[in-house]
Amino acid sequence: MNRVILVGRITKDPEIRYTSSNVPVCQFTLAVNRKYQNASGERQADFINCVAWRNSAELLGKYVKKGAQLGVEGQIQVRTYEDNGGVKRYATEVICDSITFLESKSSREGSSYSGYSDIEQYDIPRQKSPQSQEAKDPFEDISNNYDVSNDDLPF
Repeated sequence: MNRVILVGRITKDPEIRYTSSNVPVCQFTLAVNRKYQNASGERQADFINCVAWRNSAELLGKYVKKGAQLGVEGQIQVRTYEDNGGVKRYATEVICDSITFLESKSSREGSSYSGYSDIEQYDIPRQKSPQSQEAKDPFEDISNNYDVSNDDLPF
């Protein structure tokens, strides 16, 4: 199984490129904090290369700026290529299946970066809380076809 879930901040403004068949692609680096601190009490980070394709790439290029906090889900891919000197190189990157913007619009507006003004804000209807509804036995509509008494149950 090859699954990766990351939460971190993007290190620079993403740039969209297009393949020869006009498919959008966006390569970016995500700074992910390590769980522990070093001897001087500073938290270190890993800088993980990621690639987004198609709609995700376009959304990143349009709405995300340096420093934005993202949640990324995908898979690790290792590829090889030859550089200009003919030396074989390896690249390890996360191919993103899903990208989630983890900050609210208000927290982005109060930060040092901007560029989210084009994002539309959607109102999600709230459901009534369970306290406001009448207390109802969730099993009252289930017919009892079994001859089981409460004394037979282990709890």
